[in-house]
Parts: sequence; structure tokens; C-alpha cells
Amino acid sequence: MKLAHYDQVELEPVNAEGAENVKIRWLIAQKDGAPNFAMRMFEVEPGGHTPYHKHAWEHEIWCVEGKGSFVTDRGEMAFAAQDFIFVDPNIMHQFKNVGDSALRFLCLIPHEEPVKKKTLNPFAAGKANNC
Repeated sequence: MKLAHYDQVELEPVNAEGAENVKIRWLIAQKDGAPNFAMRMFEVEPGGHTPYHKHAWEHEIWCVEGKGSFVTDRGEMAFAAQDFIFVDPNIMHQFKNVGDSALRFLCLIPHEEPVKKKTLNPFAAGKANNC
């Protein structure tokens, strides 16, 4: 279990090729005992962007604040605070800050090698909310 304020987590530069003025906080990761997913917070300065790239896993995005452009091989779409985005696996994508203040968004991704759970379903045999 982990409970913390986001600013208690180190803000690290994203040094990937193609990234410009982007930093990341690994809010929840395997080192915290999370068996399946990581939760990261990206902070993109005005004019900055993540790399234009693709990979085999999905992303779930929640925009916390700011204005952005979600760039894919299918076009560009504007997004802002309180919007969410599902990024399909294997599509080219990038997030750009198109506003005049920081763009902050949460990004959830699966671990490359999930940790084996001790129990399959802590809530018994039923499903919860279509999960």
C-alpha cells in the first residue's frame, strides 16, 4: 500500500529521443509492489512534447491540468483538464503542450513482466463494475 502527495515523488527528466521539455513522476510502480500497472504523471512545459513513438501496450490517460494535442498516425485531437484518452497498442502517438502553462497528465501502463498476485480476486468470485 502507498499513500502520498504527488510532489513527494521525484520529478525526473524524460531523456528519450524526441522528447522536449518533459518530466515524469513514477507515482506507483513495481518497486511499490504494484503487480500489474504503473501510474506515472507527466509534466510537459509549454511548447514541449513526448516522443512520437509506438509500442505493444496500451495507455490510459487522465489530463489533470493544461491543454494538449494528442497526435497519432490518424490525426491530431485537442484535449484538456478532466479529459481522458485510451491509446491503443501499436499506434504512433505523441502528447504536445499547446497551452501557456504546464500540461500534467496521468498515464497508466502495464508492467512488461507483471508480478504474480497472491490472490486472484480479493473481492471474492463476483465481478465489480464490469471489471
